[in-house]
Amino acid sequence: MSARTSPTEAYEKIPTVIFADAPEAAAALAAEVRDLILARRAAGQPAVLGLATGSTPVPFYRELIRLHREEGLSFHDVITFNLDEYYGLSRHHRESYFRFMQEQLFAHIDLKPENIHLPDGTVPLDGVFAHCAAYEDAIRAAGGIDLQILGIGRTGHIGFNEPGSSRDSLSRLIPLDRVTRQDAAADFLGESNVPRFAITMGVGTILRAKKLIMMAWGGNKAGIAARAIEGPETEAVSASFLQSHPDARCFLDRAASAALTRIRLPWLVGRAEWTPAETRRAVLWLALTEKKPVLKLRDEEYNEHGMAELLTHYGNAYHLNIEVFNRQQQTITGWPGGKPNADDTSRPERAAPFPKTVLVLAPEPQDDVLGMGGTIERLVSQGHDVHVCYLTGGDLRITDAEAIRFARVLLETSEQDPGRWKEQTEYAGGILEEIEAKGPFGDPPARLRRLKASIRRGEARDAAVSLGVKPSQIRFLDLPFYTEGRYRQFRLSPADITAIGSVLATLRPHQIYVTGDLADPSSVQGMAFTAFKSAWQARAGQPWRDQCRVWLYRGHQSEYEPHEVQMAIPMSPDQLSHKLGAVQKFQSHTLPDLLGGGRNQETARVYDALGTAEYEAIEAFRSWQE
Repeated sequence: MSARTSPTEAYEKIPTVIFADAPEAAAALAAEVRDLILARRAAGQPAVLGLATGSTPVPFYRELIRLHREEGLSFHDVITFNLDEYYGLSRHHRESYFRFMQEQLFAHIDLKPENIHLPDGTVPLDGVFAHCAAYEDAIRAAGGIDLQILGIGRTGHIGFNEPGSSRDSLSRLIPLDRVTRQDAAADFLGESNVPRFAITMGVGTILRAKKLIMMAWGGNKAGIAARAIEGPETEAVSASFLQSHPDARCFLDRAASAALTRIRLPWLVGRAEWTPAETRRAVLWLALTEKKPVLKLRDEEYNEHGMAELLTHYGNAYHLNIEVFNRQQQTITGWPGGKPNADDTSRPERAAPFPKTVLVLAPEPQDDVLGMGGTIERLVSQGHDVHVCYLTGGDLRITDAEAIRFARVLLETSEQDPGRWKEQTEYAGGILEEIEAKGPFGDPPARLRRLKASIRRGEARDAAVSLGVKPSQIRFLDLPFYTEGRYRQFRLSPADITAIGSVLATLRPHQIYVTGDLADPSSVQGMAFTAFKSAWQARAGQPWRDQCRVWLYRGHQSEYEPHEVQMAIPMSPDQLSHKLGAVQKFQSHTLPDLLGGGRNQETARVYDALGTAEYEAIEAFRSWQE
């Protein structure tokens, strides 16, 4: 049923389909593209596709390749137009969108080169206007775009139509928003290397397509996707202009749909199933909406917000408030590994066995410290056997400048005793030569990647040790999907799953902490979680696994909502300061927005607003069930 007529989807101004995961959505979208190609071919006309770049469409492109290779779908008469291109990058640049499309799709299907159209990022500045006008003309000459594929950026942009782009804007040169450049920093080995401008189709150009489908994966896209789908049409969120298109749809995975009203507040759009989890979500939302502690909510406030039915289960607000408040209060514990010899009936974690073997999995170095540094320190101090396992080296986030700094220090040291340091001198000189040869954007040779990984590894080890973890219990797996790939080009292999499985089999932990369940599936965190999940499932039925609990933490992703939290570990000002000291061990790369502990402090403020005890900061966790 159309999202514009279904009561359940009444708040959605763009018809939206929610899929279990990105691969399922990608398969559905690829099937639509196949049907379009075949229908247009039967009518004697080529299908004209508008294509997007970035990590979001990667699962979709892989499904198109599968259809071509395994089901014989031909693209010989298909015409394509891409949304955008970085200005100043040649088509052979490792981060150009032309190269991206070649690597992700074009080189793997029978699309004719003359039918491929992308903006040219090398056009002289005084020729950009004419180039963009010619691009518009080429789209019209092809008969217009039959189906335009879109992603959505964190600023709400489609293409590179950053905040402020008008509904009628056409193809043009545009400055990139700071958030957009930060998101691309890892691809370009540093934000300073990210181009400041791009050539993009305009919003008006996009809206002329006959059909539009916008995709979003992962929890970090949930908020902006909801603004585009349910909020007002506004130049601040260019994706919101899809609301006025006669045939636009959104494809979301479950994580990206979390902020939609029908998911977040189902009692406002129909009959909610008042399970304990749904009841807790509703009451906490009401308390935060009314800016009142849970225990001060009144009957009339429930009635005014569509929750009268909920009250009938409890008789009045008094009993409901107490039940939900107690459940929220019981998530708070100073004993993440369980308190020994204590009644654990109402505690998040069981008391026995004690001590526990604890495994912390970090997709990239720093994920663990950012997400649960205080908890790691607490587990160690309370006597648990804590092991930290870094799944990748993190070298793709390290700039050449860090490697140059290392090489120069080595050269300066060797000058004190040239004969003794001959090998080190040759090594440092070789590193500097490799960096110069590849240039700022070339693919780093294996030796350079190993050096950067070593730099990151040292920082990770220092950070974990500062939290009390024994050096002998710090592992670096260097999963092949990462060491053999790069951002937006990762592919899991059985070797990745085997490596994680070996650690599980060796340690047989009582607790596992892992992140990435809500991440974009093509990201490092998403890939790492998929590998962990496969390794975990491969050990079904093993006695140790039945006694193991898996806790999810948030690395550099947005924090859990209060109703999602099942274990909250409070931190004093000194404990938060110690955690931030561990974070600052990472000098080669860090995330500035997370350095001050603001996310943990905000979680504590939310708990305080709900009426629980007041703390300086809180790290939040959620139990994972397959």
